[in-house]
Order: sequence, then structure tokens, then C-alpha cells
Amino acid sequence: MLLGRIGHWLAPAYGVVGRAGHAVSSRIPTVPWARVGERVNVWSSGLDRVPHLKPVVLLLAFLVAVAFWTTPLPIADQFRLFLAVCVVMIIARRIPGRWPTMLMVSLSILMTGRYMWWRMTQTLNFATPIEAIFGYLLFAAEIYTWIVLFFGYIQTAWPLNRQPKPLPEDTDSWPTVDVYIPTYNEPLTVVSPAVLAAKSMDWPRDKLRVYLLDDGSREEFHRFANEVGVGYLTREEHRYAKAGNINHALALTSGEFIAIFDCDHIPTRSFLQTTMGEFIADPKCAMVQTPHHFFSPDPFERNYDTFLRIPNEGSLFYGLIQDGNDFWNATFFCGSCAVIRRAPLMEVGGIAIETVTEDAHTSLKMHRRGYRTAYLRIVQAAGLATESLSGHIGQRIRWARGMAQIFRIDNPWLRKGLTFFQRICYSNAMLHFFYGIPRLIFLFMPCAYLFFGLHVFGADAISVMAYVLPYLFVSGLANSRIQGQYRHSFWAEVYESVLAWYTVLPTTIAFINPKKGKFNVTAKGGLIEQEYLDWSTSKPYVWLLAVNIAALVAGIVRMFTTQRDEPATVLMNMVWALFNVAMLGAAVGVAKEARQVRVSHHVPLCVPATLVLPDGKTLACHTENYSTGGLGVVLPEALAMERGSALGVALSRGDIDYYFPAVVARNSGVHLGLKFEEWSHEKETQLIQCTFGRADAWVRWEEELVPDAPLHSFVEVIEMGYQGVLRLFDAGLDAVEATVMRRPRRSG
Repeated sequence: MLLGRIGHWLAPAYGVVGRAGHAVSSRIPTVPWARVGERVNVWSSGLDRVPHLKPVVLLLAFLVAVAFWTTPLPIADQFRLFLAVCVVMIIARRIPGRWPTMLMVSLSILMTGRYMWWRMTQTLNFATPIEAIFGYLLFAAEIYTWIVLFFGYIQTAWPLNRQPKPLPEDTDSWPTVDVYIPTYNEPLTVVSPAVLAAKSMDWPRDKLRVYLLDDGSREEFHRFANEVGVGYLTREEHRYAKAGNINHALALTSGEFIAIFDCDHIPTRSFLQTTMGEFIADPKCAMVQTPHHFFSPDPFERNYDTFLRIPNEGSLFYGLIQDGNDFWNATFFCGSCAVIRRAPLMEVGGIAIETVTEDAHTSLKMHRRGYRTAYLRIVQAAGLATESLSGHIGQRIRWARGMAQIFRIDNPWLRKGLTFFQRICYSNAMLHFFYGIPRLIFLFMPCAYLFFGLHVFGADAISVMAYVLPYLFVSGLANSRIQGQYRHSFWAEVYESVLAWYTVLPTTIAFINPKKGKFNVTAKGGLIEQEYLDWSTSKPYVWLLAVNIAALVAGIVRMFTTQRDEPATVLMNMVWALFNVAMLGAAVGVAKEARQVRVSHHVPLCVPATLVLPDGKTLACHTENYSTGGLGVVLPEALAMERGSALGVALSRGDIDYYFPAVVARNSGVHLGLKFEEWSHEKETQLIQCTFGRADAWVRWEEELVPDAPLHSFVEVIEMGYQGVLRLFDAGLDAVEATVMRRPRRSG
């Protein structure tokens, strides 16, 4: 309500600004940016053909960069330089193509390097030892961000965008494939769709063998495997978790290739035909990875209602980073939705068991042996995201611990076999999970000045703004250009603020003692019956939020009492603390778990369908969504049918039609919700073939993502931080009310 009222007050100002912008833009000639991008590509292609030009250009660029970084400028000229670079960045952002992206990256490197030089030579002078301790802590955190920034540019600036290779026409020459679906404690309702979809993949029947690897040794799963005709493997000794489960299966099977799916990932029928051509085209290719795609919202998407509107946390990795890794032959195995050649896998001793991120460690070992890997950014399987924030954090803790273990015992820089750029890609993947300590430093550091008056930055406020703002603004625009389709601006700060507290201890312990810690299974398929604030998980954010809010109050007091001679410094630290409050507020808001009462998630799908009415008449319609338990259809006109009425619906897979008995679960005009009846493994298989297993089931996933608009993203994150604070306040009132209501009444 408050935001709406403020928007109403500011509407006249917005109108004036909008009309002025429209008037200015209408008088500026329209620039054909697409044509400009094409000309840049033609020009760069011509230069590429000039012999020895690249080394010369790189050497000259390095010399110019060193001069740019180290040349001192008066403050006024530094601001003018910032404005000039901003103009170039804004123009380059309008031009499509990779070369304008490289220009923006280059400008970001120049401005970051200039800030680094100034930071190292001008700001590390402290008046007291305690200021030096805090100041060097902040400087160390910044060094970490610079390394990750530069490595990230190398890793993602030129994604490969590999396309599938064709298979031979003679299917007799196609290799044999074993499909592994490991499971431990997941319910059969989660596992069965993956098994049935794997069985239905388009591959010669005599060359495809599906195995359910049940590490829980459950009779129900054994019976299910026998009923649907797949192999069932279990073991007596449950050592090394998922890695041990797969290695046990490797000893009992013989396929030339191994396709691995997490038990909640449902492959499409085209999975093998899409991936296997790469192996035939390249005998040195040891592994082909495809994206992990989720048809259910993760805790961030569900609790803030951003599903299919804002890219989720994994979109950046599977949409861009793995594609960038592929350019440097550094694609690594992600545990599911991948095919591995058996011979290289056996050569490195099977799936790695030394760390809890066995997947990435396995691909690292294969890369050391000189094998190549590939990434196809084509979604060929989809699964369930983590339901709760606590489950999500637990999964990320395991990833963080495992990457720290690899960094400690099999460091990419300390052993032979990798190229320079492979070392960078693996290092950046591992360093990413060490962000916990730097993020906490950034969250606490403004409090050092606002509470205690400690100067952790040895420079005046104007100089800080002259160097920090260009660095942050230009790098933000460059990252928005590279990552904008897969990660909106400022959302990384939200994700890291949520996870930072929980990753510090596991990564630190794993780095000191890699043998500490164990594999934890990520729960999938659960329900959240009531909305609630997860106090246990959110406790660290609540304390951090309270500290930063108290620092803001201390800043107000300081500005009008003890620090009246440094208003700019106080204000700058207060802005920093206010930004922290927004990030921490968003983190607390994510811990407010929204209800999740559907066992089967509804997935959007628009395909023709035929409704078979009780009187035998048929009605052409189309679907709008589906799940493993029902179907939503859109009718050409409203149909008077009571809830519970029996009917049927026909769906097709190619030339084959399948009939599904159903009852009406809801009827709202032309929208009809159907619940399937007379369910069996055969009917479930048919439904999967018509829905989850369709070759085109997920081909448009990237089209659903909204490109980044940095200013809009900033406002959105700030609003979510505000919502988070309100959610905390509401939950606190509910907790007080519940406590008071439970108190026994006093007599008399």
C-alpha cells in the first residue's frame, strides 16, 4: 500500500520525465543497431585474416592498459573519464553481436584495473592498528571479487553454443547405452516418471538398457522395476553415496556409454539422438552434458512469485557458464542429464569418491588425461527443484564443501594435464563457493565506521566515489550484457546473502581437512502445507539485518553529533548499510515459505487434444498445462459439466493417439481441469510420451526468460528487501500472538 501511495504521488514527475524523454528520442535519428553489429562482425572477420595481427594487438592493448591503469588524474578529470566511458558503454550496449560485448568487457577491465591501482597505492594508509586490521580485511575481500570478475570474463565472454552432430543413418552402427537412475530415499511417485521416460527414449531397443540403482534396497522399487521391465541393482555396502552406487553398477553392466539421470529428472525421447552424435564425431570426447532444467519453482521463485519471470539461480550456470566452459574444453559433469563414454570413465577409476562433488571431480580427472568434453545448451530433461529454503541451502552447502575439497586435494593449478584456460575455468568454479567470508565482510564493514568511527578506507569520500562508482557501474553494465538473459542485475547479491553464512564453515573446514563432512541427499517431492517463516534458517539474516539497521541509527546520531565534520563519509557508509539492509531483507523474505500443496506440479503445454464426452461425442480443444496427475484444457466454448463427471481425453504422440479416462476436477468457463482415473504404469508411460517426453517439451525455455534491465532489477530487489522486512515484522507479530494465546489465564 505504501509503495502504491508513493507511486501515486510521483506519477506527475514520472509523466514529465517520460514526455521529455519521448520528445528527445523522437528528434534523434533512428540508428540501425543490427546493421551496425553486422558491419562490426564483417570488419573483425577481415582483421582476423591478417597474419600475426592478434599477438601484436594484444601486446599493444596490454601496454595501453598498463598506462591507463597507472596514470594519475585530478578528481575532476577522473569524473570526466567516467562519463566518457559511460557514453561508450551505453552505445555499445545497443549494438548486437559479440564484438561490442568484448568492447564492454575491455572497458570494464580498464576501469577495474584503474580502481585496483588506486586502491593499492592510495588507500592502504591507516591511522591505528585496529583500522589496519579492518581495512586489510576489506581489501582482501575486494581482491577475491577482482579475481572472480576477471576469471568470469575469460570463462563467459565467448560461449561456444555447440549444436548437435548427426548420427549415422545405419542404426546397427549405433553404440549400446546403459541408463543409470540412482535413488536413495525418494518416493516412487518421484522416481517412476524418470524410469518410464528413459525406457521410452528413441534408441534401438536392443542397444538401450535402463537400470534403477536403488541404494535404499526397497522391495517396492524392486517390484516396480520388474513390472515395467527395467534392471534393478542394489548393494549390501552403501559406501560413497551416489558415486559408490554408480561405480557398483559399472561393474555389473557393459554398455559402451553411460547415461545418468537424477531420479527426478525426466528425459525427453530425443535425449540420446541429440547427444550421441558428438561421441561418434569425436572419438576423444568422453562426456556430453546437457542443462539441468526444472519445471517446478525453487524457494526463491515460489516465495517471491518470480517463476518464469526472473531467471533462477541455476540459469546462469546452465545458460552461460557451461557454454563458456565448452569454448575452453572445460565443460564438467554435473551428475545428471549427461552421457559418459565407459572407457575413459573406467580409466580414471569410475566416478570420483574422494569428494562430495563427485561429478565435477570426475570430469577434472578425465580432462587431465587429455579427453575432451562437450556441452549442448539444449534442454533434454527436466526435474524438480528443491521445495524448501532449508533443502536448497543444504544442497548448496554440499556443493560448496565438495568444491573446496577438490581445490584442496586436486587443485587445478598444482597438477599436470590441464591447459591454462581449463585451470581458470575450474578455479573459478571452485573459488565461487568461497564467497561466504567476503560477502559477510561486505555486510559487516559499514558498521565498523557507523558504530566505532573506524576509517577502513584510507581516502576521502569524494575520491572513493570518483573511483568506486566507475568500477561498479561499468562492471555492472558489462556483466548485464554478458549475463543479462540468465542472471538479472543485483540478484547475485541476494543469492550470496542467503547462502554466505552457511557456506563459510563447510568451505573452511573442507579446505583445512578435506575428509570432514558427508554426502547429503537433496529432498525432492515434498509438500509445504502451511505458510510460515523458517526461523531456524533465517536466524543469521535476522541478526545481520538487525546489526545493519542499528548501524543506520548510529549513523544518524553520528552525523548530528560526533562526526559533523565528515557528513559525506557518514552518508556514504549509511548508503552502504542501507543496501545491505535491502539484500538482507530479501534474504529474510525468502525464508517465508509459501504453501506448496500440489503433489504433481503443473507444466505449461499447448498441444491439440480431443475431449470424449459421456455421450460419445468428441470436442476438439487444446491443453494449457499438465502434470503426472491431471491435465488442463481450453475449450472452444463453455461446457456445462459438474465436478466429478466422467469423460475422456485423447492426446497424440506422432501418429499414435492415446486415450486417458478422467473426471472433471474444476470447471471455470472454457477452462477445464481433468484428473486422471484408472491409473497404471502403461497409462503413465503414455502420458509421459505425450508430455514430459516430447522432443520439443523444453525447446522454448530460453524464450521465456526476460532480458535484464539493470535499473529495473535494482528497484525490484530493493522492493523485495522491503517486502522481506515486512514479512519479518508480520511473522514476529504472529509469533508474539501465538505465545500470548498459549499462556494460561490467571485465576481471579
